[in-house]
Amino acid sequence: MKQGSTLCTLLLLCALTLPSAAQFKDVGIGGGIGFGGVIGATDDLSNKDSRFLARAFVRFGIVNGVQGELGAGLGRLAGTNATDASRGNKDGSKAVSQLIPIDFRLLFSPFSFESWNPFLYVGGGVIHYNMEEVPGNADPSVKQKGWSAYAPGGLGLQFRLDDNTAFEMSGGYNYAFDDKINTITQNSQINPTATKKDAYWNFLLGLTVAGESGNADPDGDGLTNREEKELGTNKKVADTDGDGLLDGAEVKTHMTSPLKADTDGDGLKDGEEVSNYKTDANKADTDNDGLNDGAEVGQTNTNPLKADTDGDGLNDGQEVNTSKTNPNKADSDDDGLNDGEEVNTRKTDPNKADTDGGSVNDGQEVANNTNPLDPGDDVPKKPEIKVEVGKAIVLEGIVFKTGSAVIEAQSEENLAEAYNTLAGNPDIQVEIRGYTDNVGNRKSNLRLSQRRADAVKAWLVMKGVAADRIGAKGYGPDNPIADNKTAEGRQKNRRIEFFRTK
Repeated sequence: MKQGSTLCTLLLLCALTLPSAAQFKDVGIGGGIGFGGVIGATDDLSNKDSRFLARAFVRFGIVNGVQGELGAGLGRLAGTNATDASRGNKDGSKAVSQLIPIDFRLLFSPFSFESWNPFLYVGGGVIHYNMEEVPGNADPSVKQKGWSAYAPGGLGLQFRLDDNTAFEMSGGYNYAFDDKINTITQNSQINPTATKKDAYWNFLLGLTVAGESGNADPDGDGLTNREEKELGTNKKVADTDGDGLLDGAEVKTHMTSPLKADTDGDGLKDGEEVSNYKTDANKADTDNDGLNDGAEVGQTNTNPLKADTDGDGLNDGQEVNTSKTNPNKADSDDDGLNDGEEVNTRKTDPNKADTDGGSVNDGQEVANNTNPLDPGDDVPKKPEIKVEVGKAIVLEGIVFKTGSAVIEAQSEENLAEAYNTLAGNPDIQVEIRGYTDNVGNRKSNLRLSQRRADAVKAWLVMKGVAADRIGAKGYGPDNPIADNKTAEGRQKNRRIEFFRTK
């Protein structure tokens, strides 16, 4: 009895002192076999012998952490009487009883570990006993063969070998509800020291094999084996399609396909959509802007949650596919008008700052109340130059950058007078004459005056005047109209003249 008490104490300490971890896998129907020993636990015999015990069983899961077990065994319970009077009998006779225990047990696993599992069990059943050797102190009123009800209870440990196989050790106490098993009963005349009920200890080592329960979730993805089988997912892989979402979360929370990494086919994995971009993993174009979420994230760098990323009045898809504008820039051509206003209101080109090519940006034309689709009104009309054939008129206010033929912007209003004259009188032909003062080299001055005359002609041609109506010639310092000895006079001599030839 002392040996059995020590065994149960050790098993209980193992079960209670080690830290708990993840639940040991749920099991379906399985079975096993164990081999070990049995020894009496009562004082019926002076000396108790340890004998062989074998047991086979079938198990099945009931609820998480609880299993049912139906088993049967074969063993022998043995012992001998003393040869002195110390135990009430001194004949030294032996008692050997063959036992066939049949029982149903409940196994409880209050907590489990990744690779091992402590459990305790209780149950009830019957024992068939058959006395093979009858002791001298046997009660003659007890049959030497029969059945007894009994209740087993004990502790055990499972050590997982693979997904379906485990090594198991267990030990327990088996209490019979009568005193028949060894035919030795409490009898004041024959056995004054015998106990009222029979009992024995047992210890077993063996293997168990079990399939997983349909309700088990071995990969911890939130789906049972039964659900995974129905869906076609891998019960051993928590994220079957590798999209960053557990299969259970896909099925029960996000309603995405656990078999397809990109459920909506938008170029983003379901996990990216849910965790990173907060887009709808079941809708390829979350913001309905005409661009797939994947294209917005990976190509156009637009916001897949905002239909009009730059807030210009055009959806991102319309900008990319139709107007070919920049969906991340409200004013693609920097003309002062948002792309949406150009497309929807002004009918101007959102990719061309000066839609009509009239030299004034669309935004400035709108501010000037001119038509950005009409090049003729870009520059406000000035009074025409009244000029007669054979006479020259100085174009006042024509300014060039120092030493160059680049016309300064402030000159355009004055050049407009020449343009208006030519535009309003299509029969007129003129010569643009360029002059300098007399400072510096004459040849250089002639070249500079020619370049400046050519620049004025080019401006007029750009505005729409036919090139064959305009001549251009540089005269250098010739034909001064003021005294070159004074700064004021030299300024006047640096001029552009408008000379009518026809």
